[in-house]
Amino acid sequence: MPADELITMGRVVVDLYPHQSGVPLEDVETFGRYLGGSPTNVAVAAARLGRRSAVITRTGDDPFGRFVHKALRRHGVDDRYVTSVPDLPTPLSFCEIFPPDDFPLYFYRHPKAPDLEIHPRELDLDAIARAPLFWATVTGLSAEPSRAATITALEAHPRTTVLDLDWRPALWRDHTIVRPLVQRALRHATVAVGNREECEIATGERDPHRAVRALLGFGLDLVVVKRGPDGVLAATREGAVEVRPVQVEVVNGLGAGDAFGGALCHGLLAGWDLPRTLTFANAAGALVASRLSCADAMPTATEVDDLLHNQSHVPLPTREKQP
Repeated sequence: MPADELITMGRVVVDLYPHQSGVPLEDVETFGRYLGGSPTNVAVAAARLGRRSAVITRTGDDPFGRFVHKALRRHGVDDRYVTSVPDLPTPLSFCEIFPPDDFPLYFYRHPKAPDLEIHPRELDLDAIARAPLFWATVTGLSAEPSRAATITALEAHPRTTVLDLDWRPALWRDHTIVRPLVQRALRHATVAVGNREECEIATGERDPHRAVRALLGFGLDLVVVKRGPDGVLAATREGAVEVRPVQVEVVNGLGAGDAFGGALCHGLLAGWDLPRTLTFANAAGALVASRLSCADAMPTATEVDDLLHNQSHVPLPTREKQP
């Protein structure tokens, strides 16, 4: 089997999304079942764009765990690093859909999610080191042994290493330890990706430009700040690029960031310049926001290109001086 180009690590979940939009969860009658979990979605998004991707995670030894394996294979994602934890159930999540910008999410990860039971000793560090790109998340730092495993994997990877700032407050018992742990992980990454709130959690800076400067101070090569309707700000030590958003009718915004992440990985692996990478990733995120599910909604490269081509005004990136 060819080596994976991208390995992601962390959360997996079975998403149960309502078929009724604008309806409170207690009144929803039917749901769709989908593969989910941010790093899992990123692996699927990259695979949909033609990349060889794998995910390191754990499920329950139950029917939903078997569904995860089937769904990963169907999406073309290598599932060899997905193992089961016999005594824990595969997590579920439910959302409510109130477009354009209200999508409450409810996690069922008790008593503990299997993906937080990843142990350092179980990692294939040679495979992680061989992959050109490795993607980890802040949620993986929320509990042991996943915390130690995440740091171990970040340390083992010698090339492009992305830390998704991925702040899910409901998944942390102690919020006071978050920033020190995030900053420890940042020192082993080359790229950081997050929204305004996530950047503030990491640095204490809410303003995107100040947050970028703070994050670059950890020695990162690239910082990407997702700003929703204000587009994306990204910066290296040489300068910054801003890309305006692609306009779509929003159906469910929950998977847009993961589609952006998978497309960002695709651009980095392809060696594209930063404006092209961000424009492509922005469009990938917009497409998923216009669809119901997350993993199942990830677009192909042709779909992304068509969306950009069909825009009456394709958003052009703007450059700034060094932040």
